[in-house]
Amino acid sequence: MIWIDGVSVSMGQAGASDRWTTDRLLARVVRYADLDPCYNAFIDCRTPGSEAKENFTIIGPGVSENPAQHVHIAEPHGFNIGGARQPPHCVNSQHSHETAEVFVVHSGDWRFDLGEHGDDAQVELHPGDVISLPVRTFRGFTNIGDETGFLWAVLGNDDPGRVTWAPKVFEMARDYGLVLLENGQLIDTAAGEAVPSDTAAMTPTSPDVASTLQRMTAAQADALVVRDDRAPGAPVTAIIGEDAPLSWPHGFTLARIDAAPGEQPTRLVVGERAEVAFVNRGSVVVSGDDGRIVLEPGDTFSLPPGLSCTLNSPDGATVFIVRAPAP
Repeated sequence: MIWIDGVSVSMGQAGASDRWTTDRLLARVVRYADLDPCYNAFIDCRTPGSEAKENFTIIGPGVSENPAQHVHIAEPHGFNIGGARQPPHCVNSQHSHETAEVFVVHSGDWRFDLGEHGDDAQVELHPGDVISLPVRTFRGFTNIGDETGFLWAVLGNDDPGRVTWAPKVFEMARDYGLVLLENGQLIDTAAGEAVPSDTAAMTPTSPDVASTLQRMTAAQADALVVRDDRAPGAPVTAIIGEDAPLSWPHGFTLARIDAAPGEQPTRLVVGERAEVAFVNRGSVVVSGDDGRIVLEPGDTFSLPPGLSCTLNSPDGATVFIVRAPAP
């Protein structure tokens, strides 16, 4: 439960107590400055316009097709946390996921393109905005701003499955020496890698299969977005969950805390499974009975089960909290 001045948002039940020292808490922090990128995580990584994107697997196995992708925290949380950092005009090609995919815009200006060719519907997002993309729906996204931007991502389930690429993506990848295997592994023939004799290449998505995926109108696309326009006096905002703006099942909930300078600390009691905090704006002091850490913009913190702590921001901050139901 999150409490601020009597306002509450349900985030789980209290778990077993533990002694969380500063060192133990810091071991669960992934600093933005320490993010380890993969430049060839997916089959589209050499397609012109997509070759400069960075993919991050912050918590959980993620959906990277490159076994060399670095995983910062492997502990299961009931969901996965990842990220994408792209320079201006860099494109993430059309694809679909088997579980819910949610993006929090940390920095930059972005356009999300829906449909096999990206022309069914388009919606633009800016820092602080959130978009939830349904399963079995082709989506791609482009940094349309003038500076490098970062998207913080949540994928449903401990195993988020594999990516389904639009047919054209396979065609473009073949021209640049990349082959995706049936087991989801990416092979780089241009770098001298060979397709194993005991594993076949993945059959490209057919037009018939692509036609079965959900298509969206402009109005439906707009309904996937929660804008950064909270009303004054609403320090805790439920974004995903029952009675929230994005109320359909995701397998996790998302809440936003907006702490003004000088406010009373926000009290957090973590439930039976770890929860995750992401600092979108400002700096945050996390204080427990035995430890204290400072989180900066772009940092991700895995709050351990049973932790009781407070969040305080000397200059004001925005923090997103993700949790999954108890196992």
